Amino acid sequence: MFLRQPFWQCDNAKGLKAFYDAIKYGPNHLMVFGGVCATVTSIIAESLKGWNLVQLSFAATTPELADKKKYPYFFRTVPSDNAVNPAILKLLKHYHWKRVGTLTQDVQRFSEVRNDLTGVLYGEDIEISDTESFSNDPCTSVKKLKGNDVRIILGQFDEEMAVKVFCCAYDEEMYGSKYQWIIPGWYENLWWESWINSTQCLSKNLLAAMEGYIGVDFEPLSSKTNKTISGRTPQQYEKEYNAKRGDGQSSKFHGYAYDGIWVIARTLQRAMNYLNSTNKHQKIEDFNYTNHKLGKIFLNAMNETRFFGVTGEVVFRNGERMGTIKFTQFQEQKEVKVGEYNAVDDKLVIINNSIRFQGLEPPKDKTIIQEELRKISLPLYSILSALTILGMIMASAFLFFNIKNRNQKLIKMSSPYMNNLIILGGMLSYASIFLFGLDGSFVSEKTFETLCTIIKDQKLLGIVGGMLLIDLCILICWQVVDPLRRTVEKYNMEPDPAGRDISIRPILEHCENTHMTIWLGIVYAYKGLLMLFGCFLAWETRNVSIPALNDSKYIGMSVYNVGIMCIIGAAVSFLTRDQPNVQFCIVALVIIFCSTITLCLVFVPKLITLRTNPDAATQNRRFQFTQNQKKEDSKTSTSVTSVNQASTSRLEGLQSENHRLRMKITELDKDLEEVTMQLQDTPEKTTYIKQNHYQDLNDILSIRNFTDSKDGEKAILKNHLDQNPPAQWGSSDPSRTSKDPIEDINSPEHIQRRLSLQLPILHHAYLPSIGGVDASCASPCVSPSASPRHRHVPPSFRVMVSGL
Repeated sequence: MFLRQPFWQCDNAKGLKAFYDAIKYGPNHLMVFGGVCATVTSIIAESLKGWNLVQLSFAATTPELADKKKYPYFFRTVPSDNAVNPAILKLLKHYHWKRVGTLTQDVQRFSEVRNDLTGVLYGEDIEISDTESFSNDPCTSVKKLKGNDVRIILGQFDEEMAVKVFCCAYDEEMYGSKYQWIIPGWYENLWWESWINSTQCLSKNLLAAMEGYIGVDFEPLSSKTNKTISGRTPQQYEKEYNAKRGDGQSSKFHGYAYDGIWVIARTLQRAMNYLNSTNKHQKIEDFNYTNHKLGKIFLNAMNETRFFGVTGEVVFRNGERMGTIKFTQFQEQKEVKVGEYNAVDDKLVIINNSIRFQGLEPPKDKTIIQEELRKISLPLYSILSALTILGMIMASAFLFFNIKNRNQKLIKMSSPYMNNLIILGGMLSYASIFLFGLDGSFVSEKTFETLCTIIKDQKLLGIVGGMLLIDLCILICWQVVDPLRRTVEKYNMEPDPAGRDISIRPILEHCENTHMTIWLGIVYAYKGLLMLFGCFLAWETRNVSIPALNDSKYIGMSVYNVGIMCIIGAAVSFLTRDQPNVQFCIVALVIIFCSTITLCLVFVPKLITLRTNPDAATQNRRFQFTQNQKKEDSKTSTSVTSVNQASTSRLEGLQSENHRLRMKITELDKDLEEVTMQLQDTPEKTTYIKQNHYQDLNDILSIRNFTDSKDGEKAILKNHLDQNPPAQWGSSDPSRTSKDPIEDINSPEHIQRRLSLQLPILHHAYLPSIGGVDASCASPCVSPSASPRHRHVPPSFRVMVSGL
């Protein structure tokens, strides 16, 4: 009735010879049962069409035999290697794995399974992100899988290569809670022990990498307790089989061979029933190798066979067994059945959640990147906002103080309107802190982009006149040519703080544009020049002695603080772009510090001065001012003399003549003093004095007359005297000694003594003789108009008292 399998060994020559001998020398055979080796089975199956023979194999799993165009008369009770692919698809869907990678040994059997898997996954919304193959060393391929962030690896390789694969996986740390390996499940029990010596991998490392892998293979015997077509349950059959085989080695294909016999029996029975119902004159015994009609009847009858056997429900679809696929997992150095897939019902069953994942949940199919918007801490924002409000209150107090006391000389002389602008600028700087702290947690994306145009503190620096115009031009060009936009910057992934199998990718919102560096460079250069110019003005006005006008020291301190803090703040802000709380804190503190220090340096000294000494603005330090004025006059004299170089020589001649006359006056003063002393001693000698000193008086008058007669040189002399004014009374100059007769004759002491000496002499002696007042005049201070004689007799000389 049927041919038993005569060839178990994979000897192509012997297998083919046995088949052809049976065909040639044996009786007519209705079917061929058997075929284990893929090479022999494929050759026989391809030639069966010529003999109208149907072949049923119970052990040939090679996917190549599933090609019905090439092997139309081939059937098998064992599922092919490709039968595991629908089961794998079901497992991937069960755990929502949508991204996998394949690692395949470069052998045809495994390559065919991999190619079929690609077709099965195609259109199922599961991506094969990387496909790697290897011949001998799988480490390079394993490393590539890791580089492509493959977490779910579908492997196709034999036991020897499996040991090498898991050793490489251990070296690359591709095991544990983040990875899941799915490999063939048909390996022998304790398969790794046979191949561990072929690698340099330690046994404990290999077992650590193997822990948790899932094996996929067909189910040798059904786990159900239903009675089979033979009347036995699968469990009863297994017990009877083990009892009969004794100590002999069992094969996992024995159940499929047993069900294969029942398949052939049911096929022949079905063919006989068909022949009896359609053609009573033809029987199956009439079959021969040229009877195509009976061959088709046997083919259709086997294809329609269906029953429950010891391996499960036996059903064929296009000659392929729709069997049961089991899932096992390597747990604590042994394989444990964790589920099964029924191809007939397309149903996956996980046994009591027996799958153990090494993490709290199944591994992810890729590194889950959870974008996390880093926001400003609300407590930090509140604290800095409170400090900002205090700063604005202080600025408001300064503004009130400045407006209220604007008519005070101290405030009025320090340009109160400019001070008001400084205060307003400081308040705007404070206000910018509120805007710097706004992000996606406070405002929407659209609002955030709108605020991008005002949150830059550079706008607050140039607010006066032309500087404001320049600022506006720069900012308008900036906004029109390259406007600020909301941009999201992504940073390197970080592990989840909670320990979950996800990676956190921080993202931050920024206000930026394409050429941000160029625009900031323009603004920084312009503001830097303004600060340098401010320092220059402060240096030039450092010697102003009026406190209300001299803020150079405070301006210099402000510029220094602002410059240093801006450099530090800009550097730290750039380095902490990925830490919004730190960046916001640094920027806010820099603004608060700079604004507060500037306002305090400008206004606190004025407030203290106004409270303690309101008249300080008008109290000029006279001595210092006088010395400075002398220095300035000396500078002015030098510059005028250089301009009037043409008159220098004549002026020097006049100065020499003046010096000579002053010396003469000094000598006459001494003579007058002697005469006065004589008058005090002997009043009777007045007549003698008048006669003997008449010539001296004429000399004095001649000197005065000479001085007054130089009308032509008055302008030059006056110009010189204006440039070199005589020292004020009571002033002293260390550079001049007491021996200088020119300075001595003009000192207050000399003038006072000269008057005390000259007036009595003129009164008693000289004035009557030259037509002046009478000798009997009671006072020399009587006006000349009171004497008729003085009116009618004009004096011969004009008398000028020296030194008056």
